[in-house]
Amino acid sequence: MTKVDARDLRTNETDDRGRIYLGTEYANKRVTVAVVEVESDHPNEDELAAAYREASESAEELAEEWDEASDEAWDRLDK
Repeated sequence: MTKVDARDLRTNETDDRGRIYLGTEYANKRVTVAVVEVESDHPNEDELAAAYREASESAEELAEEWDEASDEAWDRLDK
């Protein structure tokens, strides 16, 4: 078995079915692949929930500010 130097490690992305293209240099050879780490490009549920809460709070604050500004504008028009 061939040992791999840590400097030779590569990072590849999988396709939508989880497959990685290694390249033609590995054609007709037995290859052992170790998955060292898996990163997801999708946020987890806690991150989504926190982002939703933050957006909701911001929207409420903005609506309140707009309501106050709108009332002031109408009051000035009525005078």
